[in-house]
Amino acid sequence: MEKGFTMDQAMQEAARCLLCHDAPCACGCPAGTEPDRFIRKLRLRNLKGAARVIKENNALGGVCAVVCPTCTLCAEGCTAAGLDRPIRIGEIQRFLVEWAWQTGFKPIQAGPSNGRKVAVIGSGPAGLTCAAELARAGCKTVVFERKPEAGGMLRYGIPPHRLSVEFLDKEIRDILALGVELRCNSAVETAADLDRLLSSEGFDAIFLATGAWSSVTLDVPHRDSRDIFDALTFLQLAKTDPQAFAARVKGKVVAVVGGGDSAMDAAVSARRAGALDVYLFYRRSFVEMPGDPEEKRQAIAAGIHFVILTQPTDFVIEEGRLVGLKVVRTRLDAPDASGRRRPVRMAGTEHEFQADLAVEALGLVPPANAAAFGLQVDAQHRIVVRDGAGHTTRPLVLAGGDAVRGASIVARAVHDGKMAAHAILDQLKSRG
Repeated sequence: MEKGFTMDQAMQEAARCLLCHDAPCACGCPAGTEPDRFIRKLRLRNLKGAARVIKENNALGGVCAVVCPTCTLCAEGCTAAGLDRPIRIGEIQRFLVEWAWQTGFKPIQAGPSNGRKVAVIGSGPAGLTCAAELARAGCKTVVFERKPEAGGMLRYGIPPHRLSVEFLDKEIRDILALGVELRCNSAVETAADLDRLLSSEGFDAIFLATGAWSSVTLDVPHRDSRDIFDALTFLQLAKTDPQAFAARVKGKVVAVVGGGDSAMDAAVSARRAGALDVYLFYRRSFVEMPGDPEEKRQAIAAGIHFVILTQPTDFVIEEGRLVGLKVVRTRLDAPDASGRRRPVRMAGTEHEFQADLAVEALGLVPPANAAAFGLQVDAQHRIVVRDGAGHTTRPLVLAGGDAVRGASIVARAVHDGKMAAHAILDQLKSRG
């Protein structure tokens, strides 16, 4: 990770803030972190108060500061942009979180016990946030995680040059310090598991934050090769076994298919590990590419070759080895349901592109076994909820994060975790 702001840099950047009365930056943060309040407190040199605002609003305030696309969220409507450029809100936010760690300041504490016990299934951003909110309200909260370590996609899906394990672990330790119990290697996957938690184990409510861990792949005739990866497997290898990852990609031509953040992460990770060339194929234009604008700029700086208006149609495999991709040029037609112009294949432009490895980064969806919870799910296996708080078709079981939305940004998962926690507390209070 790049180094964060120093005290002087943070103070200088905060001094540029116009202290808007109805601050647009606050409206742009899905997590409700209130940048206008913490920047104002920093201006007054109230660093404890500023750090407290962040952590009280967002238990993952440090992570959000690092990985969220602030340029399209809190900073997008920044009034200072009309004079110069938007305030670097994410960098200020990260500085305050790191300052609290460095000084030993604990902005949030657990509340007195209220005698309630809640299970959180999944330790990604939605689950961790919900657990922190419940612990602060006095609930005994237990997080069940099927993987060996906590963090969900933050740990297993984001490359270390964007979010280091050490940084993530510090934020998780803040949450566990509230009295949250973490049980790793503990899968909760069926309706019977939910029954057991609510009956024999005495939990009063459950929040499902199981995430989106299944990769969307190309619908092509040929794909039987170990040289073809889905983005999540590729990124997990990069993070858990950097040496094996480097051995796999060094000196190779890597083709990445997709235009979102996972595609940028996969492409840059390959390039940093020694890939000879990395080509990123996207069937629409560069402007319509959904990835974070800052990540796109970083990918360009890393030497990634963007092949836009080009759609892969098949893999070329010889004796089990990938040797290339079949692709076709596209043009943009009228907008489709996404609001973006629909790509249309151009006849006569089919050709092959040489590549040694391919990564499919077309998005993530919840796994097909999400229905095993006995809850209503949609065609993409997302859990169906009745409202913004995450109430499902089963009483006392709420859901949020990517398990409900499909793959989304961390700040929205934080929002879902907060809303679910507040709904659970209201529900438990009404029951007496």
